[in-house]
Amino acid sequence: MPFVSVRITRDGVTREQKAQVIAEITETLERVLNKRPELTHIVIEEVDTDNWGYAGMTTTEYRRQLAEEK
Repeated sequence: MPFVSVRITRDGVTREQKAQVIAEITETLERVLNKRPELTHIVIEEVDTDNWGYAGMTTTEYRRQLAEEK
């Protein structure tokens, strides 16, 4: 029983886009690893940009700085 966890920032991803990600990951596991789709679990976790950091700062701050540079 495959279990796939996907973490993304919470910023405008639509229900339809998430459904597509789930479908395509499921299809890939079936095609490549012969895993049965009805036993495949996909979880998408959306993380607030204030709780996701890289480059020494939160994603919120990083994106703010990028916007100011433009």
